[in-house]
Amino acid sequence: MNKPLNFALVGCGVIAPCHARCIAELENARLVAVCDTVEAKARKLAETYPADVYTSYHELFQRDDIDIVSVLTPSGLHAEVGIAAARSGKHVIVEKPMDVSLAKADALIEACRQAGVKLCCISQHRFDPAVQDLKLAIADGKLGQLNFCGAYTHWYRAQSYYDSGDWRGTWALDGGGALMNQSIHYVDLLQYVMGPVEEVYARTAALAHVRIEVEDIAVATVKFRSGAVGVIEGMTLAFPGFCARLEVFGEDGGVIIENDQVKEWQLRSGEKYDRPPTEAHLIVGTTSADIWHHSHRRQIAEMMQAVWEGREPLCNGSEGREPLEIVLAIYQSARTQRPVKFPLSDEA
Repeated sequence: MNKPLNFALVGCGVIAPCHARCIAELENARLVAVCDTVEAKARKLAETYPADVYTSYHELFQRDDIDIVSVLTPSGLHAEVGIAAARSGKHVIVEKPMDVSLAKADALIEACRQAGVKLCCISQHRFDPAVQDLKLAIADGKLGQLNFCGAYTHWYRAQSYYDSGDWRGTWALDGGGALMNQSIHYVDLLQYVMGPVEEVYARTAALAHVRIEVEDIAVATVKFRSGAVGVIEGMTLAFPGFCARLEVFGEDGGVIIENDQVKEWQLRSGEKYDRPPTEAHLIVGTTSADIWHHSHRRQIAEMMQAVWEGREPLCNGSEGREPLEIVLAIYQSARTQRPVKFPLSDEA
C-alpha cells in the first residue's frame, strides 16, 4: 500500500485553492500546512482546507512531516522557494512558469537533483484528454508529416487584475505579461506536440493596459527543427475574453483543440473522434472562477505516483524549462527586432 503523502502550499493567491482542492480529493494525499507572507490569505485558505498556517516558508520547511511542497508564489520567487524546499528534503511542485529566467530555472533543477528530490512543473494541459488523444494520434502517424501548429490565447484581463498586486505586470516578479503568465500553457502544448523549436521572430506591445512594464499582446512566428512552421498569439486585451486554441495540420489531417476540447478532428483516413466531451478547462474574464481543477488533479496524482515509484514525473524540470525558453526567446526577438535561434544561453 502506498504511503500517504503530506503536502504544504507556499503562496495562497488565486491558484492555491485549486491545488488545495486537488489534494483534498486525492487518495493518500493530505494538506497539512499553508504559507503566505500575508497571514490573512493563509488563514482564509485554511478555513476551507484545514491546515497549519505559516508566514515564513523557512519556518515551515523545518517540519519533517512534509513530503511535497507546492510553490505558488509570484513567478520570480519560484526558484528561491523551490530550492529552499529541496534543500530541506521536500519534493517540489512548481506552478508555471518555473521562474523568470533560465539561470534560475536551472538552479532549481540542479538543487532538486543534488537533494535527490522530485521536481514537477505544472503543465496541466498536457493531461487534458483532448491533448493526450492528439499526442497519441501524432505518435501513431495519423496526421502524417506535421506542417503547421498555431497556439492562440485570446484572453482578457481588466486593469484591476494588474492593479491587484504590486508584483503583477513587472519583469522582476511576473517575468512578463500575457505570454509568460497566461499564454505559456498553450506555448507549452505547441512544442509538446510538434517537437523542438529552432527559431522565433516576434513583436510585443502593451496596448490596452497602463502601469505595467510588460506586454498585453505578443505575436510570434515559429520555425520547428522538423521544418514545420507555426504561430503563437497571446493577449490579455481581447475583451470580454475568448478562447485558447491549438491548431495542428499535417499532410494527412488536422486537429483543432479549443478550450481544451476537440473542436475539429479531420483525418484523411476518415477516422472520427468519438470521445465524449469533458468539462472544459476554460479560463475567461477577469477572475479565476472559471478554472477547472481536473487536469491539475491528474498532474498532481502523477507526481505522487512518481514519488512512490522512485521515478521522474512526466513533466519534470527539463520539460518545464522548454516553454520558458520559448517565451524568453520571443521577448528577446521583440527587443532586438531580429529572429532568435535556439538554444538560448543559461543567462536568459
